[in-house]
Amino acid sequence: MQNQKRVIIENILPQLDNGAFFIKRIVGQKVNVTADIISDGHDVMEAVVQYKFEKDKKWSEVRMNTLTNDAFEATFLVEKQGYYSYFVEAWIDYALNWHYGIGKKINDNQHVKSELLEGVEYIKPLISKVSPSDKKYLNEVIDLFSNEASYDKAIIEAVSDKLKSIFKQNPSKFLANQTQELKVYVDRQKALFSTWYEFFPRSASSEEGKHGTFKDCEKLLPRVAKMGFDTLYFPPVHPIGEVNRKGKNNATDANLGDVGSPWGIGSQYGGHKSIHPELGTIDDFKSMVNTAKEFGIEIAMDFALQAAPDHPYVKEFPQWFKWRPDGTVQYAENPPKKYQDILPIYFESDDWKNLWKELLDCALFWVEECGIKVFRVDNPHTKPFYFWGWLIAEIKKKHPDVLFLAEAFTRPKIMHELAKQGFTQSYSYYTWRNTKAELQEYLTELTQTNQKEFFRPNFWPNTPDINPFPLQGANESTHLQKYFLAATLSSSVGIYGPIFEYMVSDALPGKEEYMDSEKYQIRLWDWNKENKITLLIAKINQIRKEQISLQQTNNIEFCDTDNDQVIAFYKFDDNKENETLMIASLDAYYAKQAMVRLPLQSLGINAGHPVNVIDLITGNSYIWDKEWNFVELHPTLPFHLFKIQK
Repeated sequence: MQNQKRVIIENILPQLDNGAFFIKRIVGQKVNVTADIISDGHDVMEAVVQYKFEKDKKWSEVRMNTLTNDAFEATFLVEKQGYYSYFVEAWIDYALNWHYGIGKKINDNQHVKSELLEGVEYIKPLISKVSPSDKKYLNEVIDLFSNEASYDKAIIEAVSDKLKSIFKQNPSKFLANQTQELKVYVDRQKALFSTWYEFFPRSASSEEGKHGTFKDCEKLLPRVAKMGFDTLYFPPVHPIGEVNRKGKNNATDANLGDVGSPWGIGSQYGGHKSIHPELGTIDDFKSMVNTAKEFGIEIAMDFALQAAPDHPYVKEFPQWFKWRPDGTVQYAENPPKKYQDILPIYFESDDWKNLWKELLDCALFWVEECGIKVFRVDNPHTKPFYFWGWLIAEIKKKHPDVLFLAEAFTRPKIMHELAKQGFTQSYSYYTWRNTKAELQEYLTELTQTNQKEFFRPNFWPNTPDINPFPLQGANESTHLQKYFLAATLSSSVGIYGPIFEYMVSDALPGKEEYMDSEKYQIRLWDWNKENKITLLIAKINQIRKEQISLQQTNNIEFCDTDNDQVIAFYKFDDNKENETLMIASLDAYYAKQAMVRLPLQSLGINAGHPVNVIDLITGNSYIWDKEWNFVELHPTLPFHLFKIQK
């Protein structure tokens, strides 16, 4: 292959899989682009990042700055929702090369008459491109360079910053080289910063044994808002299958009156576009969604692509299921778990195009009919990756505000692929990270590798499916510590509500599952009850809304402590206008003392410079003027959340 271009551009970042997938940002964030750029010889190289929004006709550009070891960087701002494209362009800049070379010769007291005349050849093409004042200046420079009597003035002007600036603003991109176009998808802020609360609508009633309704849920919205949650997530609200319905505690056979698992979707009352009749009507659901908006809350729907044996799809579209020789469909399994009340959808069906269209229509129904903008997707890793890439892209074309949370507690690379295909957020391994070393290692992986470009973690201490061992029989301090760390390490956090707040953690023996799981029965909660956990959750959530350093995940630095039972980390916004320091004890039973090292370099201060740290939980403040500072934490309040004032 013959190619006359002299510039090589390599290692452009950020990008995913050689541009196969887009990186992610939210409106108002920056994209910092770096690349290694080299050429033969010693000529002056210049480079820019070209970028544009998908609907813009013209490209914008920002000049790249040189770093060490042939690296270049530049940053651009994304200001609209949707796709941006960007690429790196680089070239040998002959005008700047001339400017640099003649400066060297002048400093060496060489006579540069010929070089001045060469400079005229670089100036002439710019006359028609510059402003009237610059045009006047350049004509004067041409006269100086062309008149030997003006030599002394000419060599002064030849090395002037003004001439260099004009060359830089009007580059001569001869034989420019460029990379392929890369993409970034820009979401609204909630994609990065969200606070989730989950409860079962059927448990919203205040009466023992009475099935809750959407009207009952509506009455609980002030409580959810008071606690500082902006997203209220419900398990599926569709009709629940009656065939093979599960009984209490996942019993294979249901007794009369058992309500079944809401994930067993579909019955005589309808399927994925219907409402479970005991919850109310579609109008009741719409009313609740609209009322929630008045409280600053978005309702997140569960998008579970599976069917109960009596789902209308089974009779209407039997080709969407894989039938065995005996005329049955194998129910869903995740060994050792068995889901006799669920039939998997057969994505390898010959009728897959109609299947995909119907499932897209299901999601669009709730978006367009009821104003739903957030979906929690059940087990997306058991459906084809390309299906999700297509479905999410199709919805985003019409409704860019719609967000998707992937419920995929599975292998890392599969979780990552779902995020690359377009899932906005993902459940994470936080639930099983308990020690200081585990937490620091996991957050470093999330925030310091290329995962930071596409994988947005949502930290949940518990879910209806997961009653983690550390919470089983745990005390108040453990619950407080688990929520505090989730809410400050990650910018998105969620809890499976009342069972966490009231420390109801009885488990099936030897399993990370709840005894008397709400997945299979109605639970009665005292929704008027407040305790220390509910009050502190509300306080932490309020602080998260006020401190923008806590509204992102990636800007984090762990601080040294001399106690492995005490973890400390520093967070900051992109402009370092808001800085916070979190310190937490990992011991739920005994007081812990530690010396904590301030990140002086990141703070931009030297030891001895006084720092005011204000505990936003208690209101207490302290002056620290040393690099290492003493803290003591008690189980009654096992953390500090400091705002830093320098």
